[in-house]
Amino acid sequence: MSNTDGLHYAVAMADTHDNRGPTRQALILIDIQNDYFPGGRNPVVGAEAAATVAQKVLEKAREKHEPVIHIQHISLRPNATFFLPNTHGAEIHPLVVPLPSELVVVKHHPNSFRETTLLDELRSRQISRLFFCGMMTHMCVDTTVRAAADLGFQCVVVGDGTATKDLTYANTTVPAEHVQAAFLAALGGLFAKVI
Repeated sequence: MSNTDGLHYAVAMADTHDNRGPTRQALILIDIQNDYFPGGRNPVVGAEAAATVAQKVLEKAREKHEPVIHIQHISLRPNATFFLPNTHGAEIHPLVVPLPSELVVVKHHPNSFRETTLLDELRSRQISRLFFCGMMTHMCVDTTVRAAADLGFQCVVVGDGTATKDLTYANTTVPAEHVQAAFLAALGGLFAKVI
């Protein structure tokens, strides 16, 4: 990522005001965990590139002392094959490892708000705008952003800070780049601003 890109994210994350006063914002990093990377149990296309962008956004958030919330998926389904409890694959990737002061919310479903403390944590901090990076774009990112929009949050998705994988429907394989474009396009506008 170039310095210009870093400035772009810094500007995008700048505090803004509306008629109701300052907009408080937070960075949400969704499921940037080892199993999604090469050698993991469920690697996604472009995981390293997306995590590198997420790392840059995280650095900007830390510089501005913005709240950062890491979402960690731990799979409790009986036939789960990745993000298994107490495994290296379920750990948050070293590029975005949480600081001791940063909140980690554990979830068991694609929606980061479902049966978690995320909504309470955001409301207690009076957060109204959320920036999102994470994985997978078509699953947990999409589900969480739509839920956040329904809950009244302003949502901004850092598109190149997200990643997904090839999907199959009937006899058609949809390449990850098309899945990525389709889901970001669907989120853009009504549910979120995609940058």
